[in-house]
Amino acid sequence: METTPLIPQGVKRCSKLQFSLWMAVAVAVLLWGVYAMYLVWFKGLNQTNMNDAYGFALWIWADLAVIALGGGAFFTGFLTYIIGKDKLKNIINYAVIIGFICYSSALLILAIDIGQPLRGWFIFWHANEHSMLTEVAFCLSCYFGVLTIEFLPTIFENPKLDKIPFLHHLSHNMHSIMAVFAATGVFLSFFHQGSLGGVAGVLFGRPFSYREGINVWPWTFFLFTWSAAACGPCFTILITWITEKLTRKKLVKDDVIQLLAKISGWMLATYIIAKIADTLYWAMVTAPSMGFNLMDFYTNNPVYGIWILILEIVICGIVPAAILITRKGRESKFLLMLAVVLAVVGVCVNRWVMVLQTLAVPVVPFEEWFMYAPSWQEVATTILPVAYGVIVISLAHRYLPVFPQERELNPSN
Repeated sequence: METTPLIPQGVKRCSKLQFSLWMAVAVAVLLWGVYAMYLVWFKGLNQTNMNDAYGFALWIWADLAVIALGGGAFFTGFLTYIIGKDKLKNIINYAVIIGFICYSSALLILAIDIGQPLRGWFIFWHANEHSMLTEVAFCLSCYFGVLTIEFLPTIFENPKLDKIPFLHHLSHNMHSIMAVFAATGVFLSFFHQGSLGGVAGVLFGRPFSYREGINVWPWTFFLFTWSAAACGPCFTILITWITEKLTRKKLVKDDVIQLLAKISGWMLATYIIAKIADTLYWAMVTAPSMGFNLMDFYTNNPVYGIWILILEIVICGIVPAAILITRKGRESKFLLMLAVVLAVVGVCVNRWVMVLQTLAVPVVPFEEWFMYAPSWQEVATTILPVAYGVIVISLAHRYLPVFPQERELNPSN
């Protein structure tokens, strides 16, 4: 009796020994992070270097960063199923998997950060309806559910599972209604991405991040959503490129990458124009009205010099946008990858300053800068989601038909 293989038909994968060694390294890093997580949960937040000045620190930066990078899932889904960019169906599976990893990692980080995870349900049962973070918690949880539903059809297409008639038909039917979930994901993502920015923007007592805006929505509400839609697809492109290099295979055609890069480039270009306008208004109007000038936020400390503003807006904003909106820039493999790396770094720097620099800046004349360095437990638990992501991507690539164009692009298989 012929047995059904676990690996999708028509593709070649590395040997079991190579795969086992690769997974062993990732699992070892994962276990290091799990041990640190155990220490935090068992002994409490005294395992961290957070203090009265830094109630939000490395974990919250990582949380905001992975949520922004996971934005490639909702925006690529929006382009594929709502706008009708059918070409992107060749990368949407991978975008969903990356988004699933990012959002599950974000929820894990929050479970660590609250210190008492057994009380995590309080935020749902005893919800503070006036808090943006309550809305973030609800939308994050719901969108993770949406991503899980979007991921399931790909899992059910594993050769072994596809032989089960119920799962085969369920997968087919789920694909046919995926536009509904994509639209739901866009709706949920708009609000939780925005509210994460809105939390910083309404902090009147923190002049570095405080912004004016429309009614109760500060400009940061819209900038966070905009930057996630612009830079999330860049992260998808980057992880796809890394996967191709590690597997030594072409997985997605260049025209698919070019299309996603072009759209991301124009999103990034418009975002950076809005970001520059926001920064200028804040520096010339908002901050002076609170008794500060621009250089008060960038002097007399060893970390937060004016260079970080130049890095975020010019090097990681204007430069990658200029590359991605030009055909020659996108067609050059080196320039394309340089642009997506810079865009990814740029959105991470933005989340870093909105979390950590916001708390570091002194707000009264007799205070000095509040500096912070994470403990090894914080570093380990921040690296934990990276190892987890490597494991999920490795298993998905080996056992699931993630890339529809793989067989066509690698006929030697």
